[in-house]
Amino acid sequence: MSITIKEREVHAWFNHVQNSMKIKILLPILIVLSISSLFIGAHDISPLDLFRLTDDEVQTIVINRVPRLLSILIVGVSLSVCGLIMQQLTQNKFVSPTTAGTMDWARLGILVAMLVFTQASTMERMLVAFAFALGGTLLFMKILERIRFKNVIFVPLVGLMLGSVVNSITTFIAYQNDLIQSLSSWMQGNFALVIRGNFELLYIGIPLMFIAFMFANRFTVAGLGKDFATNLGMNYNRIMNIGLLIVAMVTATIVVTIGSVPFLGLIIPNIVSIMRGDNLKNSLPHTALFGAIFLLACDILGRVLIYPYEIPIGLMVGVIGSGIFLYLLLRRPKYAS
Repeated sequence: MSITIKEREVHAWFNHVQNSMKIKILLPILIVLSISSLFIGAHDISPLDLFRLTDDEVQTIVINRVPRLLSILIVGVSLSVCGLIMQQLTQNKFVSPTTAGTMDWARLGILVAMLVFTQASTMERMLVAFAFALGGTLLFMKILERIRFKNVIFVPLVGLMLGSVVNSITTFIAYQNDLIQSLSSWMQGNFALVIRGNFELLYIGIPLMFIAFMFANRFTVAGLGKDFATNLGMNYNRIMNIGLLIVAMVTATIVVTIGSVPFLGLIIPNIVSIMRGDNLKNSLPHTALFGAIFLLACDILGRVLIYPYEIPIGLMVGVIGSGIFLYLLLRRPKYAS
């Protein structure tokens, strides 16, 4: 017995050291990319000029570059964590706010807010988008409960089909009301228009991430099934609702502020799961850091490829993310069984 206890202690210590080492690797990468992001853009600012910046350069960094960096970090962290929560609750590696149709429902909510509440503020649009995103995600979960053939690939396909139907309805309504141009801003994520004063709504995601971390172990248990969670004395429905509320609120704020960022909540949790396993609480810090690094790297790449112009982040993540998604499908043929 004493040998077993010592083995467990050694194993726990080894895992702790391994986790610390990986975080110590990710953090410097995130810091380097963050600093680089501040000096990349149409307005050429060199790090060598940091202590002799002109007033225009100071305004560019304070009003545009810093808010843009903060918004990228918040979106990268929150969307990746939301994807991890959805995958844990559904026990499906290919479910995310993109493949469950959550983003499509949020766009429909914004359009309804524009038509019904013509003078609605950004906050009011976000609340309507949140209601639609939550309702759409709950509908997706109800559909899953009624599906007998729960193939791992089939489940996200249902979400994509549902999202496509909702997206078609949104496009039709927008076309009928001459709002196609306005709708396009929410179809594709873009950080180019982020300035101080129009991104602060994203701060809502910060406390939601703390709540997600607090409920991490409960999300893990809830993902094992209603009967298992109930036998452990857990309120299964409440935990599921908390998880879906976090996902819907984060998705709504991002779609209203930035637009759609596809595949981020899908690929990042899968990559971290390959390296770290499926324990939600142990994976959360790595998922958050890796999500921020990935989105920041995509944003920098989009600004550099056709400098001084830039490729929208939604397009960059969509292209790279779809390639990684295909790789994950091919890498895990057992999911298709």
